[in-house]
Amino acid sequence: MRTWKNGFFLPFLLIFIWYVISELQLFSPYLLPSPAVTAATATELIHSGLLWQHLLISLQRVAGGFLCSVVIALPLGILCGRSNTFQTYCWPVLEFLRHVPPLAAIPLIILWFGIDEGSKLVIIFLASFFPLFLNTYSGVKNCDRKLLEVGRSLHFTAWQQARLIQLPAALPAIAVGLQLSLGYSWRALIGAELIAASSGIGYMILDAEQMSRPDVVLVGLFAIGIVGSLIDWLFLTLTDKMLPWNTETGDNYVA
Repeated sequence: MRTWKNGFFLPFLLIFIWYVISELQLFSPYLLPSPAVTAATATELIHSGLLWQHLLISLQRVAGGFLCSVVIALPLGILCGRSNTFQTYCWPVLEFLRHVPPLAAIPLIILWFGIDEGSKLVIIFLASFFPLFLNTYSGVKNCDRKLLEVGRSLHFTAWQQARLIQLPAALPAIAVGLQLSLGYSWRALIGAELIAASSGIGYMILDAEQMSRPDVVLVGLFAIGIVGSLIDWLFLTLTDKMLPWNTETGDNYVA
């Protein structure tokens, strides 16, 4: 509890500094609206339901793209971690794709999939695939060799070794990969919505910028940060209950 209380100190300090800057009019209100104006705008957007509408659309897109990534990245990471032959054939292509930023491929993705939901899902999938794939691959590949030797001494089949030894040993790494993928999904979605969308929280920010509404932009930024933090917190809470022996999830988080 004390840690949480200490964690609120800096945000309150930053809001106070923001308030002082606004009161002293060090910046134009057009560039930096006051906390009161931003709070009033947030209240208006919440009561009208507009903010919830955009957030719900964005969350649905994140869920769809993230699930596609889980369905493909997890099995592929396990296969590459277990089979050197499979890894040899797949790794060059995967390594090439890993270094291509999803946002750089947006023009081509839009040409192929249009500006409908398909392009958003592809961008989210590309952004969230490699954190999960690489963590799954690393967890399976770095399984304790002594455990595998025990499995061979018990005459485990390849499937039994994967299911009973390697996969349980890789669960902490997979959990970190899932956490990273969720974060990358959320950030990639906002980028996609800023470029090609007619709804979603990213679109709301872009539309506010075009309408010269910095207060709405700030509300959108706060919403992105708060919702992203809540998603991360919910994931960590669920992981702690499912993997109570794991103390690494969250500590190995790398943005």
